[in-house]
Amino acid sequence: MMLEPERHQIILEALKIKNSVKLQELVELTNSSESTIRRDLIQLEQGRFLKRVHGGAARLQGKLQEPSMMEKSSKNLQPKRQIAQYAGSLVEEGDCIYLDAGSTIFEMIPFLPENIVVVTNGLTHVNELLERNIKTFLIGGYAKPSTKALIGRGALDSLEHYRFDKCFMGVNGIHSQFGYTTPDPEEAMVKKLAMSLSREAFVVSDESKFSEIAFAKIADLHLATIITNELDPDTEEQYHSKTKIKVVTS
Repeated sequence: MMLEPERHQIILEALKIKNSVKLQELVELTNSSESTIRRDLIQLEQGRFLKRVHGGAARLQGKLQEPSMMEKSSKNLQPKRQIAQYAGSLVEEGDCIYLDAGSTIFEMIPFLPENIVVVTNGLTHVNELLERNIKTFLIGGYAKPSTKALIGRGALDSLEHYRFDKCFMGVNGIHSQFGYTTPDPEEAMVKKLAMSLSREAFVVSDESKFSEIAFAKIADLHLATIITNELDPDTEEQYHSKTKIKVVTS
């Protein structure tokens, strides 16, 4: 019978070789039962060594790792569209909303009603919003090359002039203990301020961001409603006790 530290070692070694491993692979590698491996994965996730995903485990991203807008746009497109469609349906005629510079947020634009006002710091969003004849305000600031987001003092100053019915945020990490995070502290400040200026805040994200922790904190979990796609039932339960969460199924 293999001891727990040995199993943990094998699981972490398997994750070093590839980004994600299936439960069944770990059962075979360690010669253990499914329930034992599930228990191991819960422990390792609590110790912040990995994150559990549907049917197995995945490696955590680095705290400072930030995919570019191009990389993000091409990832998990189908679930992103489903989540975006639901998020778009929450916007009502006459709303003033804030759209954050994220790839999932970009996917919301086709599903928005026309008779609204949008304020955004997302350079990639502007064309699409104007094509749809949506009244659009762009905040000021420094244009960040990788995420195409406007950030910095100019962004914070111009945001102060607005108030929103709803804001929709992209994040890099959603964690039951550490809240919403993103790699760049300046971007985190813009997100935090926009959330505080909104009557309702929504974090729009696919399941890949759960259990991740990036370098800069945006806000505590309860300050936004999470809109996501299929979640492991345990994970859903864990977050339900801390904030509102809407799981969009296909």
